[in-house]
Amino acid sequence: MFNQLCSWDNLTLAYQRAAKGRRARWAAGAIEYQLEDNLLDLQNELRTRSYRPGAYHSFYIHEPKRRLISAAPFRDRVVHHALCNVIEPVFERSFIFDSYANRVGKGTHRALDRCQQFARRYRYVLQCDVKQFFPSLDHAILCATLARKIENADVQHLSDQIIASGTGVLDNAYDRVWFAGDDLLAALRPRGLPIGNLTSQFWANCYLNPFDHFIKRELGCTAFLRYVDDFMLFADDKPTLWAWHAAIVGRLAQLRLTIHDGAQPRPVEEGIPFLGFVVWPHHRRLKGRKVVHFRQRMCKAINAYMAHAIELPSLTASVQGWLNHVRYANTRALQRKLLAHLRIPKQHPPP
Repeated sequence: MFNQLCSWDNLTLAYQRAAKGRRARWAAGAIEYQLEDNLLDLQNELRTRSYRPGAYHSFYIHEPKRRLISAAPFRDRVVHHALCNVIEPVFERSFIFDSYANRVGKGTHRALDRCQQFARRYRYVLQCDVKQFFPSLDHAILCATLARKIENADVQHLSDQIIASGTGVLDNAYDRVWFAGDDLLAALRPRGLPIGNLTSQFWANCYLNPFDHFIKRELGCTAFLRYVDDFMLFADDKPTLWAWHAAIVGRLAQLRLTIHDGAQPRPVEEGIPFLGFVVWPHHRRLKGRKVVHFRQRMCKAINAYMAHAIELPSLTASVQGWLNHVRYANTRALQRKLLAHLRIPKQHPPP
């Protein structure tokens, strides 16, 4: 497995995937300028175990809520892709069908479809999400989870390096939680995966995969789906869901995770807020804040176009991308209304 990870073909593929959509940026261009030499250097570092992850660049985004994003250097992103290329197939075979985040052939729209299918078949839903999920992920638990599938010591060493590089990055985004049996040393347990890494998104699925199987096998819930840390269970009666709720809290505590307060069984007829939409058994709507965000984004894009910062094709692609996303809900009237008020002024010649 490690020879496959370090192979020239795998590193070239990893570079191509890391550079997709980023070739115009300085970091990707610096690697591409002498691509063969840079990849040979990286290959040698990996083979001799002299590779060390670089420092993260952190910044905040505010959609849908304020989040700290920590981006690894581009060179490290190539390594992340090279690693995932070889270990992802090993784990993919063990993932449940109804885990939809960061997997080929899954995604948000199929998760929405599945949610609506369950809403048509069952009367109640228990929807939960994990508090401070990425800042809470325990390194010791994650490394042990990966070690059960990764038999190669060199690949495991590289994974451990990347996991350890995120220690402390999200400390300011984490409120300390104490679990039964903790002592004072529990505060020193390394934890947290930077939001923004390919490996972080993939390892989130690995971390919660045992929990997924607990829901399906031990609780016997056949109508369960998860997207990252947002998950829901469906049933025809509330007592069953309340019993599952208690079991979920206990099982997540073993993973040093907690769910937000207020999670309780609700009728599916009330609508299920999920992935920027509200899902009912027979129709869907876009959340109001998503409409507000689109208007704000379009105003910024139009101003950038008028200032000659972007070209008309980029502006058009932004609008079309939004339309392709919202067409997965009952939004035809909304689309017509928004586009009727979207006016792009005539661009003045540049100074």
